[in-house]
Amino acid sequence: MTERRPVPFIAGAVVTVAIVASSVLLLLPTREPEPPPVPGPRPVFQMPVACKENWILTTYPGHDNFDIDFFPAKGRTWGRPILASAAGEVIESGINGTLGERTPENPDGPYGTGAGYWVKIDHGGLWTTQYLHMLEPPMVQKGQRVEQGQQLGRIGSTGKSGAPHLHYEQRAAGEKMEAYFAGVPSGITTDDREYEVRRTSANCVPK
Repeated sequence: MTERRPVPFIAGAVVTVAIVASSVLLLLPTREPEPPPVPGPRPVFQMPVACKENWILTTYPGHDNFDIDFFPAKGRTWGRPILASAAGEVIESGINGTLGERTPENPDGPYGTGAGYWVKIDHGGLWTTQYLHMLEPPMVQKGQRVEQGQQLGRIGSTGKSGAPHLHYEQRAAGEKMEAYFAGVPSGITTDDREYEVRRTSANCVPK
């Protein structure tokens, strides 16, 4: 019967093997980080409000760059229609945060949180739009195809909202961008101060 002897532990050999392994790893090609996604051409977005109406587009300090609050230049704000800026697919529809209790009958009720009733639309090419603080559940559902000018809901004050208005955003690859309407910059850029611009909607559905 052959006697089996234990293999002696050789520390230097282990170190050598580790060094060789490390060298091999260093020689392997490193994987380059994925480049950021590149958005496609900007869709021809229209204002998210009715054809030929005049609206005040505003912002204020802390609102976040490029975010727009829409208020009508005249007439009642509560319940005004919110329209899709361009054709696309609804990817979010429902409640973001909490609704609060602000209604036309109780305009000074408790605030909610977040966007309240809202809709987000994917327009292709990594472009999306968002519509916040709707009065009631949206008129469109997740996964639904919508056309430019289609009504999404009505203006309200759900979520973190101090007064009835439409909070609106255009994004490219997830990043907020200055909104363009009918190919023209909105003029709402930074939130370093409170200011407003006035624009007329060309969101007119061909007959």
